[in-house]
Amino acid sequence: MRDIARATGMSLAGMYHYLGSKERLLYLIQKHTFSTILERLHQRLESASGTEQGIQALILNHLEYFLEHHEAMQVLSREDEVLQGDYGRAVAEIKREYYRMCRELLNRYKKEKGLQFDSRTAALSLFGMMNWIYTWYNPKVDADAKQLASEMGDIVLRGIYATPPGKKQRKKRSSDRN
Repeated sequence: MRDIARATGMSLAGMYHYLGSKERLLYLIQKHTFSTILERLHQRLESASGTEQGIQALILNHLEYFLEHHEAMQVLSREDEVLQGDYGRAVAEIKREYYRMCRELLNRYKKEKGLQFDSRTAALSLFGMMNWIYTWYNPKVDADAKQLASEMGDIVLRGIYATPPGKKQRKKRSSDRN
């Protein structure tokens, strides 16, 4: 809070007067961030022509936001479970909606292609890949968001499309249908 007060030219007392607490500040940051990501995804999906393009749009949306707000995303990734009570529930609901949209896209893709894979595992693996980009991304050597989204999309879509040699696809569980 002292660093923010110093950077904004506001007194520490003023920060606490307007924000109330560090937890409220974190809540406002997370709510804004996740609401913005979700809103941008809704807009992108309106122009997506098909499920595969929708999945690519989700990945690009996520990566662009992460790379445009690199420092903020480090904080959000590390402070993911800090919020409690009403603040935690409000942010968790936005994140659940985002996850549901991803899972819905993967389920549609699975149905369209006649595939069998656990969409929960696929969605969480995709988020794991996208969310950890802040730990390794270097704009001097790594591709831009569009190229990375294309490559990650290929890894996910081609990966779930293939059945590993010598392995049968897992039987469907009730969670695979959701």
